[in-house]
Amino acid sequence: MSGKLYLVGTPIGNLGDFSPRAMQALRDADFIAAEDTRVTMKLLNHFDIRKPLVSYFEHNKYASGVKILERILAGESCALVTDAGMPAISDPGEELVRLCAESGVEVLVVPGPAALVSAVALSALPSGRFCFEGFLSTANKSRREHLESLRGEKRTMIFYEAPHKLMRTLEDMKNTFGADRRIALCRELTKIHEQTIRTTLGEAVEHFAATPPKGEFVLVIDGAPEQELELTLDDALALVERYRAEGLSRKAACKKAAAETGLSSKELYNYSLEAN
Repeated sequence: MSGKLYLVGTPIGNLGDFSPRAMQALRDADFIAAEDTRVTMKLLNHFDIRKPLVSYFEHNKYASGVKILERILAGESCALVTDAGMPAISDPGEELVRLCAESGVEVLVVPGPAALVSAVALSALPSGRFCFEGFLSTANKSRREHLESLRGEKRTMIFYEAPHKLMRTLEDMKNTFGADRRIALCRELTKIHEQTIRTTLGEAVEHFAATPPKGEFVLVIDGAPEQELELTLDDALALVERYRAEGLSRKAACKKAAAETGLSSKELYNYSLEAN
């Protein structure tokens, strides 16, 4: 009989947020798979938990994941943790969950703190519908394409960002979404220097140009405003042709026009082919 995989949420800063059930799950597991065993060892020592640790992180997730799965199939139970927050959310644990699911292994969750949900609650921005976009790519082209795809996104958007990349990210966001778009910057959540700054993208760029950012950030950005004028198909096709004239491929031009008009990228592509 195979064991089980437990996804155990860990504190994102304040150790007081570690739940009794999460502690018990780590004590009951046969072994613990950790993103950084050094970080997890500090947590275990603080709560006097003694369990074997195995390393499971982005650069060994395939090889390590197979070994972990073999142990679970042999009857052992594994608790998966990340350095902070919920494993498998913007985290290599996603791959281990997939492996277990495909192999018929039961996967159970022990909920814990999550920075993205905490930030949305603090943001004072609409929280009925939101989308999580994780970390932006460090490659300029990929970053621009990612942000361009969200130009017309009406839901509140959540991003993670490190302090040394914050300024470039804010500048790119300002250029894409506009200087007046509202943003909440949540810094060092649950830690001593926790701070939430509610402002606009333009003012955020000015603020951090004068005050170098410190700590890990969650960025919560207001969605695009509703279009006051409904654009017609002809308007959208005109946009496509404009973007093609600027050097974009037909597919890229249709995707960009679709994001701005709310029309289907596939339909725009087909109509664009017919028009030519």
